[in-house]
Amino acid sequence: MKITIISRDDPTLTELVRLVRARNADDEVEASAGPVEQLYSAQQLPDVLIFDRPGQEGADLAAIERLSGLYPQLAFIALCPQQTPEFLLQAMRAGVREVLPAPVTAPALHTSLDRIAEKLERRSSGDGNGKVLAFISCKGGSGATFIATNLGYALAAGGHKRVLLIDMNLHFGDASLFVSESKPLATLSDVAHQIHRLDPSFLSSSTLSILPNYSVLAAPEDPAHASEVLPEHIDAIIKLARRQYDFIVLDVGRNLDAVSVRTLDHADMIFPILQTTLPYIRDGKRLLGMFRSLEYDKDKVHLIVNRHDKGGEIRLQDLEAAYGTAIYRTVPNHYASAAASVNQGVPILKLDQASPITRSLREFAAVLSGHVEPVRKSWLDRLRQRD
Repeated sequence: MKITIISRDDPTLTELVRLVRARNADDEVEASAGPVEQLYSAQQLPDVLIFDRPGQEGADLAAIERLSGLYPQLAFIALCPQQTPEFLLQAMRAGVREVLPAPVTAPALHTSLDRIAEKLERRSSGDGNGKVLAFISCKGGSGATFIATNLGYALAAGGHKRVLLIDMNLHFGDASLFVSESKPLATLSDVAHQIHRLDPSFLSSSTLSILPNYSVLAAPEDPAHASEVLPEHIDAIIKLARRQYDFIVLDVGRNLDAVSVRTLDHADMIFPILQTTLPYIRDGKRLLGMFRSLEYDKDKVHLIVNRHDKGGEIRLQDLEAAYGTAIYRTVPNHYASAAASVNQGVPILKLDQASPITRSLREFAAVLSGHVEPVRKSWLDRLRQRD
């Protein structure tokens, strides 16, 4: 990789160059006293920019944000002595994916560079492994967990696809309860605690089996254990899961922190779940704004309207006008079957095969599996079917 290091402190700059070269002697390392603006007109950009102690006043992050907008493939690592939530949010919005403590240790820096190198390799060679699908609520109670767990069941129900659902709602996750009455023997925090043991056998034994080809890795049972799950653990788990499963379904909690952002970074498709009420619309716009700040491709984010009723006060075209994007899919409202499914811990596809929700999720699974091509309707057809 080509790596540029920027630091205003000469001894620190020298030490950082030493640390980076110690990882891989083949890397091309360039040291600079700054500023970031020098890269705006660079003839050959680096793959990675390491910025030591960007100013808290925001000017450095603004320069990084502009550079990130000009060159979205450039990866940024910021080294900061203090990592307040406000600064981390600003850095995230500027396009910085890795924020490490300063002074940085060799293991932390090398792990971060290894992660970036792996992404670059996947980007150049293509990734033919399992597809990662992330479901996130625009607002509490949207039904994201219900859709994620039952879609996972639908994907596996044919018997041809191996599916793993990971409950990423680290503080209050209960995804396993939606599809099983059994208690998980292990959780995500248990896997993180023994990450050195991670291999296909250990990952499989840590999951709750719903079908022979559908498993759930549950969230920590005690919210106090949520802090044991780190972004680097998510990297390792998803990297392994991609090789072992056809689909990895992620039920992401609403809070956008370092772990959830890393989770979303891995997703091939992100599905924000909302309902047709004004609070959901408002929070949905905020969430999409965050995704734009994170520079997620528009083709990666697909809106799903849950509990959709035809003839409601807010129509689908109203939502599309508010968001400036098309609604990817709707899941119909069928409260009686959905409530029975949740209360009994039985997938709705198993409990009520005649439910319109079941039909919708089967169609959704068929499209994702490549068995059915998405219907491309003309604008006139869509106008006629507006509710």
